[in-house]
This record gives sequence, C-alpha cells and structure tokens, in this order.
Amino acid sequence: MAEANASPVQPNHKGHLCLTFDFDGPSLWIMRKMTTATPVSRGEFGAVAVPRILALLARRDIPSTFFIPGHTIESYPDVCRMVVDHGCEVGIHGYAHELNGLQSVDEERAAMTRSVELVTSLTGSEPIGYRAPAGDLTNQTIELLEELGLTYDSSLMGHDYRPYRVRAGDELPNDGPARWGRETSLIELPWSWTNDDYPYLEFVAFRRMIMPGLARPDDMFDNFLGDVEWMTREVEAGVLTLVFHPQVIGRGHRLLALERFLDSAAELGVVCSSMADIAIAVGAGAEFGIERLGTLGD
Repeated sequence: MAEANASPVQPNHKGHLCLTFDFDGPSLWIMRKMTTATPVSRGEFGAVAVPRILALLARRDIPSTFFIPGHTIESYPDVCRMVVDHGCEVGIHGYAHELNGLQSVDEERAAMTRSVELVTSLTGSEPIGYRAPAGDLTNQTIELLEELGLTYDSSLMGHDYRPYRVRAGDELPNDGPARWGRETSLIELPWSWTNDDYPYLEFVAFRRMIMPGLARPDDMFDNFLGDVEWMTREVEAGVLTLVFHPQVIGRGHRLLALERFLDSAAELGVVCSSMADIAIAVGAGAEFGIERLGTLGD
C-alpha cells in the first residue's frame, strides 16, 4: 500500500486526540437486515450530517479520519468527495458493513478488495487504515490486512492511550493459558465502546432487545473529557481515539456539545491528529502513550 502524503506528527507532551467518523450511511441497517423505509432514512441522515461536521472541523482547522464503507462511497459520491476535498483521511470500513466473523475468507477478501479500490478511486491514493465494522476483527481479517499491505488498524481495545502492534494467530484454550500469536507489522490505534457515541446516544429497537441510547451528549462528553484529563496528567504523548457516527452526532444539540468538548480539550493542551499521521509516526519510531508509573496521587 502507498503511504499517506501527510507528514508524521511529532509526539505532543499533553497528548493527541484522533477524531474519527464512521460514515456508515444505510449500510449499517442493511447489515442488520432492517431495510424498510424508516431505518434506511436513519442512515440517510448521515449524508445530511457530514457537511455540518466538515464545517465544524474546518472552522477549527482540525484534521480527522473518516472510515467509509464502499456502499456509502457508491451511494453518496458527492458527500464522500466533500470529505476528501476538506482534507480528511479516508480509511476502509467493509463494503456494506459486513460482520467479518460471519464471512468466509473469499467473501471477506472480495469485500475488502472492493472497498480498497473504491477508496483509492475516491481519494487518488491507496488507504492505509482500517476499522472493522462493529469492531469485529478476526484472525482471518488480520491476515487479509497484512496481505493487502495496510499500515494500521483501529478495531481492538488492548490499550487506551498507547498504539501497539497487532498479533496474529492467538490461541485461547479453555484448559490452559493463552498462547499469544506472532507480532505483525500492523499498527493498532485502539478504540473502546466507552469512547464511541453510538451506545450513548442511539436508540435502536431490535426484535429481542432495546438499546436505549438518547443520553445527554454533555454526559457522554464529560466521560470523554475525563479520559482526556487522565491522559494529560498520567501519560506522556498519549493517543485517545474517539469514534463518532455522522447519523448519530450530527444533530444540532450534539454538535454544540461536541464544540464545547473540543474547547475544553484544547484548554488541556491536547492536539488533534489524523490516524494516518499517528500510524506513520509510530512506524518511524516515535513513542506515544508512555505512562508515568508510580506518580498517581503525586
């Protein structure tokens, strides 16, 4: 894969925020087999929200990363072009938000290859980053990412502030200790559901359960800001990944809360960076996320 054109960032003492946006569009609802008019319209709202988000980022000169399924690129080419024209990085996110654990290797390779081709056509350069739909990364997926030459992944939760190398081939028997697999060249920029807008804010009624969502966005951002504050106090040059979905965060009161959060984070001295810039810097030997062990309470 060709590397992104952006120059690697220098580690910032107070830390980095990576603002990422999963522009799923209707593909999320297609994956759930919820394709009547109402759920599809919820995905459509993402295309309404993206220009609002881009305007907010542009006013503040904030770099960001969008993970866009191939289905969204084909369905909303003009909106996706706006993402590129605003200078945002674009990573791959499946074709139609397929769950990797339910795919054969041939199915997954076909979806991933098609997605790479669509992102390359959109941006003019090959993508270097990947986020698994629903964070569903498997050993099979890891091997395919290696095969395609991706630089980084953002699907795992093994740390909160420190990039690390992805392993392949872990074995977890139920009658003995874990047998860890080999370390790959793939850089992990970890995320967590606790730093994702979807479980906080989105209401979904499934057949057998309800995801209540609809929390106050200020409550969500208070949690986010707590993670930023701890990072600035206890970690040297940490990296915190925040995951947003345009169809979720793009409502007016939520965008206002996002602005307030960004003001508070900036006051703490953190800077915003694209995932590509962080990953390239890690690959070049820069160190991020060094905990000041033994200083708690000092």
